[in-house]
Amino acid sequence: MTNESPLPLQGVRVLDVATMLAAPFCASILGDFGAEVIKVEMPGSGDPFRKFGTITETGSSLNWLNDGRNKKSITLDLRKPQGVEILQRLVVDCDIMVENFRPGTLERWGLGFAALKAIKDDLILIRISAYGQDGPYRDRPGFARIAHAFSGLAYLAGETDGPPVTPGSTSLADYISGLYGALGALLAYTARARFGIGQFVDIALYEGIFRMLDELAPAYAKSGFVRERMGPDTVNVVPHSHYATRDGKWVALACSTDKMFERLAAVMERPELVVPDRFATMAQRVAARDEVNRLVADWIGGLSRDQVMQRCLLGEVPIGSLNSIADIFEDEQFKARGNLLKVHDPRVGEIVIPNVVPRLSATPGRFATLGPDLGQHNDEIYRERLGYSAEELERWREDGVI
Repeated sequence: MTNESPLPLQGVRVLDVATMLAAPFCASILGDFGAEVIKVEMPGSGDPFRKFGTITETGSSLNWLNDGRNKKSITLDLRKPQGVEILQRLVVDCDIMVENFRPGTLERWGLGFAALKAIKDDLILIRISAYGQDGPYRDRPGFARIAHAFSGLAYLAGETDGPPVTPGSTSLADYISGLYGALGALLAYTARARFGIGQFVDIALYEGIFRMLDELAPAYAKSGFVRERMGPDTVNVVPHSHYATRDGKWVALACSTDKMFERLAAVMERPELVVPDRFATMAQRVAARDEVNRLVADWIGGLSRDQVMQRCLLGEVPIGSLNSIADIFEDEQFKARGNLLKVHDPRVGEIVIPNVVPRLSATPGRFATLGPDLGQHNDEIYRERLGYSAEELERWREDGVI
C-alpha cells in the first residue's frame, strides 16, 4: 500500500496525560494507525521518559524519540486550577484519554472519570496503574520490574540452581500493558460506536504478564504444582531449549510434539531414539530430560550454527538462531519484512526504529514523526484549536501553567 492508503484511526483524537512507558505506549500504538495524539507534559521538565536511556543531540533519549513518535507535545500543569480548566477544554474534543498515575491522583485534581464524563459523556479513559484502581494494593507504586516479580514471571526466570533474574527486558510489563491498553481502547471505541456509551478501561501492570503464563494457574489449582526455574528449558516439553554450537553461538530448538522429535532424530541420524522403549513419547522424554538434553546438546555442539540450522531446516525441525541486535540488523527476514525502519530527523539525522505492528493489508499504519520537542505544539493546540490569545499563553507561561 502507498502513503495514500487510509488510516484506520484517522479522525480519532487521543489525549495522552501519562508518563514514562505503559500508557504512553498505548497512545503510540493508536498514533501509528492514524489517531491524533496530543501529549500533555509538565512545563519545564516534560515526561521523565525524555531522559530515560541514551541521550541524543536533542537533549532527549532514544527511548523518547522512538516511543514518543507520532505525537504532538503540549505543556500543562494539571495541579493548577487553570491547567485543569484547559484540560477540560481539550477533553470536549477528545475521544480517548490515557493516564497511568496512581489511583486517586486524577480525582484529587478534579479530573476523575465521573468529572470527565460530565464534560464528555462518551469519553473513553484508559487507566494503567501498578495494581489497578481497586484492591488492597491499589495505592502502592510500581514499575515493570515489580510487575514481573508480582505476576510470577520473574520467579520462573533463571537457572535451576540460581537466583531469579530479569526476564530479558526490564520494560516488558510496560509494553504488554500498553498493548492491552490499546486493545481496551479499541474495544471501548467499538462499544461506543454500537451503544453510544463511554467507559474507563482499568489495567494493572502485572495482569497482562499473568494472563500469559500459560497453564501456571490451572496446574496449581488442580494439583498444587509449583513450577520452578528451569533455565532455558520448558516444564512439559523436551527437547525444547537453547543449545550451544561448535562456533560459540546459540540456537533455540522446539520439539513440541512427538512428530517433531522424530524428525530431529532423523536429522541427527539416530533413529533408535524413537523406538517405543526409548524416547518416542513426550512423557518418556520429560522423564529422561537430562539424558535427552545431553544427546541433543552433544550433537549440536559438534556443528557450527550454520550447519545445524541448515540440517534442521531441511528436516523441518523448528530451530532458530539466538540473535543479538547486531544479528538482527544483518538478518534477511528482518530486512524483507521491513521491521527496521530507517528514518531521517533534522535534529538527529538518520535513526532506525522498529516499524509499525501489526501489518494491515488495506489500511496499514505508518510512521510520521519521532518524539516531539517539549511544548512543540503549544501554539497549534492552544491558539489555533482552542482559540486562546497570545497574551493568555504568555501569562500562563509566567505562572508555570504551560
